[in-house]
Amino acid sequence: TDIDRLSAADYRPTERDALTVRTRTTGIIELEFQFMEARYRLIDVGGQRSERKKWIHCFQDVTAILFVAALSGYDLVLFECRHRNRMLEAIELFDDICNTSWFVDTSIILFLNKCDLFREKIEAGIQLTECFPHYTGVLTYDETLRFIRSEFLQRNRDAQKSIYPHVTCATDTKNIEVVFGAISDTLLRDRLDSAGLMI
Repeated sequence: TDIDRLSAADYRPTERDALTVRTRTTGIIELEFQFMEARYRLIDVGGQRSERKKWIHCFQDVTAILFVAALSGYDLVLFECRHRNRMLEAIELFDDICNTSWFVDTSIILFLNKCDLFREKIEAGIQLTECFPHYTGVLTYDETLRFIRSEFLQRNRDAQKSIYPHVTCATDTKNIEVVFGAISDTLLRDRLDSAGLMI
């Protein structure tokens, strides 16, 4: 069992162990890395409500915002506010970030993450109406996913703003590699376009 393996004296973490470890993000964490031919600086800001007031100064002159929302959170509540739905909170925060004057010229990459857990919940019959009472569609993975994507995208009130949604499973390295490759291409096109080099 995993408990026996994890508690063994000679335990060595696997790649899977590293991908599934979880810790609450508090404060601001910066990570620089290279992917393909480009260098990136990723700024991870705490997702908890108490951390949000610390964000704004991190975002001057950013190329893009990577907004991660857990699809599987539609039937869960916030850690720090037990009466607030996680999905609705994420949509409200996305609305705020998407429409603030600070990010008028900033592309937003929307990661609808934890698609594996979301699929399990939908297939187990956990109703989307727990979060969205106005949902009248069929309880299938594809239809509910389309609905949630639309709930996020319709928050954008600026027709000129670029939003790039991706469905992800952060523990699936192949999925993340493909998505990150697409993001890199998107950011490069955006930069070329803003420099007047795209036709």
